[in-house]
Amino acid sequence: MFPGLLAVTGVAAWGVWTDSAASTGFAVFLFVVSAWVVSLCLHEYAHARTALHGGDTSVGAKGYLTLNPLKYTHALLSVVLPVLFVIMGGIGLPGGAVFIERHRVRGRLRHSLISASGPLVNAALAVALTAPFWLGAVDDAPVAFRCALAFLAMLQVTAAILNFLPVPGLDGYGVLEPWLSSAIRRRVEPVAPFGLIAVFACLWIPEVNTVFWEGVDSLMEILGVSWQETAYGLEYFRFWEGEPGNVTLPR
Repeated sequence: MFPGLLAVTGVAAWGVWTDSAASTGFAVFLFVVSAWVVSLCLHEYAHARTALHGGDTSVGAKGYLTLNPLKYTHALLSVVLPVLFVIMGGIGLPGGAVFIERHRVRGRLRHSLISASGPLVNAALAVALTAPFWLGAVDDAPVAFRCALAFLAMLQVTAAILNFLPVPGLDGYGVLEPWLSSAIRRRVEPVAPFGLIAVFACLWIPEVNTVFWEGVDSLMEILGVSWQETAYGLEYFRFWEGEPGNVTLPR
């Protein structure tokens, strides 16, 4: 499955680069979605690999070390919601699931590292995907490819930021949880399934939304990517709304 995903991502990227696809926008959509699923696999694999070294040997038997996306898949959380969030607002959030047998893991630091490993992969991917921008390697690249790469990098940035929030149900809370008292953990446990919903509900608040996207744009600027590039990338991605017209990007 994973080599197949890489192949689809590569073919779609080639289609965007050469503009040989029947529709550039559809090629961008396929490239971004397939690459996003690849990043999902790497995110969840990082959780599983760290858990294995932390003492949970059951992750191998469950297939979490195969990079097979079907092993991480929950129909709603892994496919529908992440793609819907991207389409609606250009927000990336890994939706896979690796079930760790925490009782096998000894030491609070190991528990924290297991939770942190996933979003750290997104942060590393964000740096890798933006490297061509701050190295000047995409200055002469096709506009559609440049914008698609910028949009994909932005999804990794948003995934890293949101996952590191110390909200129950997200990886950021998983980093902190081992260091909390058992009484606090028991009180928080019932609301953990609603943490993600609460985060996205907050993003609908105009003031919160503005601060969030200003922060994302600032990080992207630091990484050498302009907000115009990510905005046009989203427009290409939403090919059903029509591809952008005259695209002018900063040098």
